[in-house]
Amino acid sequence: MFIGEYQYNLDDKGRIFIPTAYRDELGEKIVIVKGLEKFLYAYNMPEWEKLVDKIGNLTFTKKSNREFTRMFLSGAYINDIDSKGRINIDSSLLNHAKLIKECVFIGSGNRIEIWDKAAWINYYDEHEQVIEDISEELDF
Repeated sequence: MFIGEYQYNLDDKGRIFIPTAYRDELGEKIVIVKGLEKFLYAYNMPEWEKLVDKIGNLTFTKKSNREFTRMFLSGAYINDIDSKGRINIDSSLLNHAKLIKECVFIGSGNRIEIWDKAAWINYYDEHEQVIEDISEELDF
């Protein structure tokens, strides 16, 4: 499970350190994919394979399923984590999430989200009340 918030900077070659707290759970490879909003998702291989299986089970005769599969999977890249704990993020992913320098890694259970720092701060500030509102409806 991925939890927590960590800040790291991209270097000039598009490389970024993976938070130490996430490395054991990730293993040697990581899948980075365009998020459904303007950030990135990162998965370890077992979680990615589960997701791809679910996507593969969508009814392919439904147009929206084909479009989702095509768009989502075409934006995915498998990356090796180097000996220093870094990954090199593809330029199309950097452009999608508008990642230039300061980034934030957000643990989201079975996946990691990678945000531009300013975008994350803005999102968090705008949605801080949501957790209180939704928590009233949850039954733990």
